[in-house]
Amino acid sequence: MTSAERTPDAPQGPCVIVDPYSSGALFAPTLADHGVPVVAVVTGPRPPEAYASSYQPQDFPEIIVYEGDLEAVAERLRALDPRCVVAGCESGVELAERLAPLVTPERCNVPGLAAARRDKSSMAAAVAAAGLPVIPQICTADADEVAAWLEREGLAGADLVVKPPKSASTDGVIKLAGGEDWRTVFARQLGRVNQFGEVDDRLLVQKFVTGTEYVIDTFSHDGKHAVVDVCAYRKVDNGPHMAVYDTMRWLPPDDPALPGLTEYVFGVLDAVGLRFGSAHVEVMGTAEGPLLIELGARPHGGGQPRFNRNATGDSQIDRTVRWLTGGELPQSYELLVHQMCVFHIAPRSGTVRGTAALDGVRDLPSHHFSIQNLSDGDHVPATRDLVDSLNFGFVILAHPDAEQIQRDYEAVRAAERLLSIEEQRSTPPLS
Repeated sequence: MTSAERTPDAPQGPCVIVDPYSSGALFAPTLADHGVPVVAVVTGPRPPEAYASSYQPQDFPEIIVYEGDLEAVAERLRALDPRCVVAGCESGVELAERLAPLVTPERCNVPGLAAARRDKSSMAAAVAAAGLPVIPQICTADADEVAAWLEREGLAGADLVVKPPKSASTDGVIKLAGGEDWRTVFARQLGRVNQFGEVDDRLLVQKFVTGTEYVIDTFSHDGKHAVVDVCAYRKVDNGPHMAVYDTMRWLPPDDPALPGLTEYVFGVLDAVGLRFGSAHVEVMGTAEGPLLIELGARPHGGGQPRFNRNATGDSQIDRTVRWLTGGELPQSYELLVHQMCVFHIAPRSGTVRGTAALDGVRDLPSHHFSIQNLSDGDHVPATRDLVDSLNFGFVILAHPDAEQIQRDYEAVRAAERLLSIEEQRSTPPLS
């Protein structure tokens, strides 16, 4: 492959962003900087609560609300001769996948594999069908079917993970040590309404696998894939909650793990039929090799492209825009500075005091960006998942010296330990 590729001439209409929330909100201003008009299609009159603060409706001269009539939306979009239809975030993936073949058939993913780019069960099935290894799992609404599968796979008494086949941000992900009480958890989670307002009418039950968790962000065009960045996650247990993010560290392109990861991820992208646009692929690097955790057919969320620009000078947003406007695209990336995201963690729920202890975070030598969403007297929930982490806040540390970042990471955790979180006690009823 060449070190860079240039896009052919493209239509001159707008770029359509479906649910321009989270990192998808970054498309409009970046496209505007390059003179590209935008149109928003939204999957409901209001964004999901987890994404509401990121929505910038003023960036869009036209906002089309999908109300169940797919052809009506497609007809309006065809009249605009758009350059592409892309998902801004996870809640927009399914509608974007349905619209793109109708509106921009030359720039869409394989329609027959659309479910494999959203439903984690279909995703794993497609990857396994392509001959790639996947995590042992079952997706069902029937607890007896799970029990038979556990027996058949020799997983009775093994560590398990229960999670929805849809949703994102570790919403509803539960680890069961030794598979303890899995039937109770399964019954409780089945029928739950997730952060997108969807009912979890089936659940995935997986073998719990260990190793280093990576995220590989890519951009694809015409079925050709390129890596935009690779990060390594570190997660910790917070009481009973498993997928609690501690850090996310950007890796250099010459990290010895990358060749094997890249080969596997490109195979995953082919298996699920991803041919155009961004993908966010989470993989567990195990002793036996990489295993897919899940894939999102959209940019890395949480505003990560802004921070990726600082670390690499590039992002999935920027590559999309360059491809649409005739720019050159590299096949890999450079790491310009060591960078780490530190996610704040609340060890328990309660009323927080002493939040001034976090003020010094902004004075750390490697501080690049931070958000702390707490004031004295606020109620903070125990951190259970990524949504909780982002609601609490996070810190981006960037510096030429990796050891300085480690020292500043320890300083962030020391500042957190100075917080007082008073557990709320129930008040006895008046006699």
